[in-house]
Amino acid sequence: MTRTIALVFAVMSMCVLISCSSSGRNPESDVITPGSADLLTGQSVQFQTNITSKKSRLTWSVNGTPSGNASVGTIDGTGNYTAPATQPAAPVMVTVTDSARPSEMLSATVTVVAPGQVAGTTHPQVALYTIAPPVSAMVAVQFGTDTTYGLTTWTQPAAGNGASLGVFVAGMKPNTLYHMRGVLQMPDGSQLNDNDHTFTTGSIPATAAPVIAVTNPNGMVPQSGVEMLDLLGAPTPIVVTDLQGNILWWLRPTGSAADLVQPIKLLPNGHFIVQFSPTSTAPLSAAPLPPGTEDEISEIDLTGALIRQITIDTLNSRLATAGLNYTAGVFHHDVTVLPNGHWIVLVSATKEFTNLTGLPGTTNELGDALIDLDTNLNPVWLWNTFDHLDVNRHPFSFPDWTHSNAILYSPTDGNLLLSMRHQNWIIKIDYADGKGAGDIVWHLGEGGDFTLQGGVDPTDWFYAQHGPSFTTQTTAGKFGLTVFDNGDDRIFPNNESCTQAGDSTCPYSTAMILILDEGAMTATFAFHDVLSTYSFFGGDAQQLANANVEFDMCNFPGTTTSASVFEVTPTSPAQTVWNMTINNNAYRAFRMGSLYPGVQW
Repeated sequence: MTRTIALVFAVMSMCVLISCSSSGRNPESDVITPGSADLLTGQSVQFQTNITSKKSRLTWSVNGTPSGNASVGTIDGTGNYTAPATQPAAPVMVTVTDSARPSEMLSATVTVVAPGQVAGTTHPQVALYTIAPPVSAMVAVQFGTDTTYGLTTWTQPAAGNGASLGVFVAGMKPNTLYHMRGVLQMPDGSQLNDNDHTFTTGSIPATAAPVIAVTNPNGMVPQSGVEMLDLLGAPTPIVVTDLQGNILWWLRPTGSAADLVQPIKLLPNGHFIVQFSPTSTAPLSAAPLPPGTEDEISEIDLTGALIRQITIDTLNSRLATAGLNYTAGVFHHDVTVLPNGHWIVLVSATKEFTNLTGLPGTTNELGDALIDLDTNLNPVWLWNTFDHLDVNRHPFSFPDWTHSNAILYSPTDGNLLLSMRHQNWIIKIDYADGKGAGDIVWHLGEGGDFTLQGGVDPTDWFYAQHGPSFTTQTTAGKFGLTVFDNGDDRIFPNNESCTQAGDSTCPYSTAMILILDEGAMTATFAFHDVLSTYSFFGGDAQQLANANVEFDMCNFPGTTTSASVFEVTPTSPAQTVWNMTINNNAYRAFRMGSLYPGVQW
C-alpha cells in the first residue's frame, strides 16, 4: 500500500512539473502549422495541428466564426482554408479549438492579397502594375517574354491598409507580348508571388525610330545593362536600347526643331531629369527662335509625364527675387542633381568688352554660369565665368568663349568640376556644398596647373573635350577621371596645330583615363586610346563596372549625321568589345544598369 501511494504522488508531481492535462497532454507543446500564411484571393492552404483529441471535437474558425464566411474566408473540418474572393481589410485569424478544452486555442494569421492589375499607359512600351495589399510590403515586378521572366523593376514600398501602389514596368521591346507578376516581400520576411499577367507593347512610330546596328567584333562579353542615347536632330532624340540594339524606351519632345536634348539622366527616385533647350550660342544671335521652342529643365516619370519643371523665364524671375544680379540667356548642355536634391544648372549669357587682346573695338562675348537650385527650384548660389576667368584667353571658337558642357559633383570634398570645351580645360570650383566662395581651385589641361605624366605635353592633353566622369569612389585628393578628347584644336610641341603640322592623321580624337594627384599636381595616364578617327563635337567617356571603357563618337567620320559608340578593353592597344552605330549624332551615349535605380539587367 505504501508503495502504491508513493507511486501516485510521484505521477501527480510529474504532471505538475510538465503541466499535464486530464487527458495526459502537454498544451504547451500543441502547435498549428503553418503559423502564418500569405495567399492571393481564392487560394487555399491546409492547416494542421498535433492535438490528438478526436477530430470530431476540433472546431476550426476564421475571425471567431466557426467555418468562416465569404468575407474572411472559409475553413473545413480538416483545417483546409480557402481565401475569400475579395481581399479582407486586414489579416484574418484562423483558430482551432478542442471542445473538451475550449480555453485552449491555437491560432495562425492569414494575409490575403488581391492579385495586381496591369494596364497600359500613355507610353506604348510602359505598363502600370497596381496592387493594394492590406499590410506593408515591398513590391517588385518581374517581367519577360515567358514565365521565366528574367527582368525586374526596382522594389517599392506598399503602405498597406489597402492603399494602392503603382509600379511602372519599362524596358520591353516594341510590339511584343510580355508576362509579368508582382513579387511581394511580406512583413514577416516571406515572399508572395502574384498571378501571371500579360501585356502587349506598342511601338515607336516607324518614321521616328533611329537606325541602330550592334556588333561584337572580338566575341567578348560586354558590360551588362542598357544604352541611353541622347540624339541630335532626330525625330526621337531620347532612346534606350538593349545591347542588341532593340529600342526599349524612348521620348519625343514637344518643342520646335530648334530644341536639343542636353542631357537626360536617371534620378535616384526613378524619374528622369531632362533638359530641352536651344543651342548654347542662341544668345549670340539676333535671330528669334522658332515659335514653340522650349527652354526648360524637367523632371519626368517613365511615361514622360511631367513631375516638375523650371523654365528660363521662371529662373530669371527667381534670380531677381533672390537679389542675384544675373540674367540667363539659355539653359544648355548639362544639369547635375546633388545628393541633397539640389539641381546645379548650366546657363549662358553675353557680356560686352572693349579692346580684348587681338580684338580691337567692342566684342560681345558669351560665357557660362552655374546656378544652384534648392529643392523648391529657387536659386541659392551663383557662379559666373566672367568673375573668375581671363576674358582675354580664348584658344578656340571665340566669341563662344567657354562653351561649358559638363558638370561633375565631387562627393569627397563637395566641390564642382566644370568641363569648358572652348578653354580646353576642366576646372575645379570651390563650391563646398553651397558654402564655397567660388574660387577656381585648379585648371586641368593644356596651360593649366597639372603636370602631364605618361604622355607628351601639350599634344596628349585633351582639346575641345566632352563628357568627363569619375572612375573612382574617391573624387578628391587622388582620383580617376575619364575624358573624351575631341581633339579639334590639338597643339603639338612646336606649337603647331594639326593643319599646320600637315599630319595626314590629323585631326584625331582620343579616349583617356587620367589619375589626378591634387597633392603632387600631376595627371598620369592610366588609359589612353589614340583613335585613328575624329569626332569634332559631342561625346562622352565612362569606365564601366567590368573595367572596360565606353566612349561615344558623336559624329563619326565620313558622314555628318551618324555616331559610333565603343566599349573597349582598358589595355594598350585597346580591343573593341562592343560597337553600336546610329544614323544620328549622339551628343551622349552611356551605359546604365537598367531603367531603374540600383537594378542591374
